[in-house]
Amino acid sequence: MTDHILIERRGAVQIIRMNRPDKKNALTRAMYAKMSAALAEGDADPAVRVHVFLGVPGAFSSGNDLADFLTVATGGEGGSEVWDFLMALAKTEKPMISGVDGIAVGIGTTLNLHCDLTFATPRTLFRTPFVDLGLVPEAGSSLLAPQILGRQGAFALLGLGEGFSAERAKAAGLIYDVVAEDALEGAVLSAAAEIAAKPPQALKIARDLMRGSREELVARIEIESEHFRERLTSDEARAALTAFVTRKK
Repeated sequence: MTDHILIERRGAVQIIRMNRPDKKNALTRAMYAKMSAALAEGDADPAVRVHVFLGVPGAFSSGNDLADFLTVATGGEGGSEVWDFLMALAKTEKPMISGVDGIAVGIGTTLNLHCDLTFATPRTLFRTPFVDLGLVPEAGSSLLAPQILGRQGAFALLGLGEGFSAERAKAAGLIYDVVAEDALEGAVLSAAAEIAAKPPQALKIARDLMRGSREELVARIEIESEHFRERLTSDEARAALTAFVTRKK
């Protein structure tokens, strides 16, 4: 349901809050669609200067709802909502900040590669078990992670599927800072308000220069998406996803 994504405006800051605590913020197609719309609407609104992503206590996001993946893997219809959201992350014109507490799996990790600042709590664990599920990296992470973490750090995250603690993520450059659970939202919104007060055109130019070519990122997301879709219908992924869902049940 779309009420699993809450959109709030605080001054010039737009807050996109994932709010499905009973499923640890596993993202459904409707949730992806609402976040894509929020980014587009915020970019189009001159009153919005910054986008903020937040989760719930203990769970930023446990990743894509695996029931959706399993539906595709067993011959069901896929839908474009996920890929539209990934493209929205790559193309968003205004700064993005995230506050991560607890579980950050799959897109719960790779989303932050697109953010200009990410704050996390000491209990946060970043993990991308794509290969373990017979899948491949997404969200341009195969391009962004090596740029940020170096090739071997990226392989540890995306290939081995190693968990990165908040401190390890900070040391590697994946996140900006580690703050206490009860200070997370305040730190994120304080930084967002500070950014929102900057001269917007100067900030946009500076951000664009730092981010580099969007064309390369968009092209990588398209390539990843082609492989991801193919992998979802493979015997390897079907077996891995079915085994995982069965274990959870």
